[in-house]
Amino acid sequence: MQSTKKILQNLWFILVSSIGGFLLSRTGVSIGWMIGSLMLAGGLALWKPAFVSFQQVEIKLMKHWMWIGQFILGIQLGQQMNSTVWRVFHEDGLIVLAMLLLSISFSLLSGFILWRFSSTDFITSFVGTAPGGLSAMPGIASELGANVAVVSLTQMVRVLLVTGTVPFFISMWALHSSHFVGKGTRTIAVLQTTDPHLAWTAVLVAVAAAGVFVAKWIRVPSPWLVGGMIFVAIAQTLGGVLKGHDLNAWWPNWLMIVAQILMGASIGSSLNKEMFQGARRIFLVGLAGSVGLVMATTVCAYIVSRFTDIGLATSVLAFAPGGIAEMAATAVILNADSTFVVAVQVIRVIIVVAILPSFFKWVNRKYAM
Repeated sequence: MQSTKKILQNLWFILVSSIGGFLLSRTGVSIGWMIGSLMLAGGLALWKPAFVSFQQVEIKLMKHWMWIGQFILGIQLGQQMNSTVWRVFHEDGLIVLAMLLLSISFSLLSGFILWRFSSTDFITSFVGTAPGGLSAMPGIASELGANVAVVSLTQMVRVLLVTGTVPFFISMWALHSSHFVGKGTRTIAVLQTTDPHLAWTAVLVAVAAAGVFVAKWIRVPSPWLVGGMIFVAIAQTLGGVLKGHDLNAWWPNWLMIVAQILMGASIGSSLNKEMFQGARRIFLVGLAGSVGLVMATTVCAYIVSRFTDIGLATSVLAFAPGGIAEMAATAVILNADSTFVVAVQVIRVIIVVAILPSFFKWVNRKYAM
């Protein structure tokens, strides 16, 4: 009886929180469903109104809802790692990968600065500044025991900074420099895609489930996200190679909306007032770190453009630590190489989500005081 009441309370809380996601999604923000749900859920968790508390039943959602959202997100990210992405790196893969790893290193420096000059703990600082995306990192933070409020705030500051400035400045610059956009808009051979198939969807879900099992067995952080993502990425790549064309699963947009709502509501429900202690200093230090990170990634982008045939606009958008959808949309508007932009953005997210959480956990255990 108590478990049934808890499930009903959880569903009601998620439904109410989704209203915030719906409202923010109307602004056109690609992850508006998650941010809006998180903000409203956080407000409800702090306020604790009677209409969502169900007679003193704890508001914090059960972990299963976060796991479902992460599972869907893992499959979504894994599908993007197809053979087309790998072909993008055929000509200039070495320098692109080197600069990508260097830009990730700069994010680690940003995390170190946040740790040393604010009241945040070690693991929260580094997870908060890791450029793995606002949709993934707060969930990972929850799994690692980090302060999800600080991680969400830091990630949000960086994403809003990048999406609010980089496309604008690139567009302004492009108006006065055809070389800025025109160089290196290459034609990339893209493998043929097929119509979506339910059978391939079933395969990917099964593969993702196997990935979760393996990741839990070897104790990888956030197994529902990382395990599913890696196994689906491998299956998607091998399937494309064996078939001679990219396999296209039936994966409607509403699934990602559900995932965003579940993750946003889950993260928001865990917030409390103690998490926001020192928020002003964290915001200022995080903002300064984000500005430095954007500048550093721009330098990396310039180096790639200088030594390859990749246009500067394409390179800047590819390395900018913002949202995949926003950077890709700007690339299309500027006639830059949107395929390359998406490829680099996806590669970075997968590297960060798959590798850095375990690295952070190990370093925290070995060296953090």
